Amino acid sequence: MSEAERDETNVRRTVVLDYLAHGLSDDGRPQYAKSPAGYAMDIEDFSLYQVAFDEDERLTIGSEVVVEPAEERDIVVDAHQVEYDALSSGAQSELEYVVQDLVEDHEERFVDFYNDAQPITLRLHQLNLLPGIGKKLRNGILDERKRKPFDSFEDLEDRVSGLHDPDEILVERILQELRDDDLKYKTFVGQREQG
Repeated sequence: MSEAERDETNVRRTVVLDYLAHGLSDDGRPQYAKSPAGYAMDIEDFSLYQVAFDEDERLTIGSEVVVEPAEERDIVVDAHQVEYDALSSGAQSELEYVVQDLVEDHEERFVDFYNDAQPITLRLHQLNLLPGIGKKLRNGILDERKRKPFDSFEDLEDRVSGLHDPDEILVERILQELRDDDLKYKTFVGQREQG
């Protein structure tokens, strides 16, 4: 792997969930001293960030910005990770739509989850972490993927009897992982691929 490729894997690209042109409401400084701020979510591992933006830039929800490393930032002045509860109500309400868009836009990556999911323990499989996936559906997915890997969400639905909206199931699980800090197993949130 070249130095450039290694550097590229360390770049954290995020999607803006909320843009507050007049800064954070809990910032005690006078209005003129506040810089635009907001919240963003990592495209790869769904980590959440509180972000301060360059005051000369105007952004919209859904814009992509780099938060790490600092030398790669162009619009972001400062960023640090936060938990779901620290998000503004606007960011929380946008979250589901942004996660849905990411799952749709990166369909191959998420279909590969169904193709590659593995047992976690002798009694628990990664597929069982998904809402509504019990033993019967899990076995249906495992049997079908042995025959041939799935190539789309539509392919999954067509080949696995009883599996409906496999993309929505993933969105629901990702949101569950974001909202609940105490989940024992996290498959998507905070799980960054190693380059």
